[in-house]
Amino acid sequence: MVPTREEALQLLKKYTHSESLIKHALTVEAVMRHFASVYGEDPDKWGIIGLVHDLDYEAWPEEHCWKSRTILEEAGWPEEYIRAVVSHGWGICSDVEPVSKMEKVLYTIDELTGLITATVLVRPSKSILDLQVSSVKKKWKDKAFAAGANRAVIEKGVQMLEADLNDIIGMTIEGMKSVAKEIGLEGIPA
Repeated sequence: MVPTREEALQLLKKYTHSESLIKHALTVEAVMRHFASVYGEDPDKWGIIGLVHDLDYEAWPEEHCWKSRTILEEAGWPEEYIRAVVSHGWGICSDVEPVSKMEKVLYTIDELTGLITATVLVRPSKSILDLQVSSVKKKWKDKAFAAGANRAVIEKGVQMLEADLNDIIGMTIEGMKSVAKEIGLEGIPA
């Protein structure tokens, strides 16, 4: 069974009720779709995986990633999708190393979207639409800022992708722009 976006969204909302976690899921979905387009991959597939990547986090934080495996297996999801979801927690709550490009992107951008969101929220415009990579890099250096965004994971992911941090930040911002309104980062009206 190849899940549809609607099925993925229903599953997410069955286990996730926190507005902030749903916004995070929508953010990661959009960024995954953007990266898939850049890399010539399937945006629907990548987006669906991004949408459900934290499926179990609210209800089972101590079993994060592993409970998702059980839920997705019971729903009949393909192993490739399940493995990608589980691998995003590699070295934190999972021993499944990201191997495919899709898994490496998810691993990298999950934490990065949190840092970018925090950066947007302290800006006067409160908008992702005018955010520059340099603003994120400035906040990156301040380890006390958005301390929960694991910079070591982001750096490891960038290395695994054999990419440049600035490029990954830029592409992540672009992906987030596509859902600015839905995730509350459209900004303050002028």
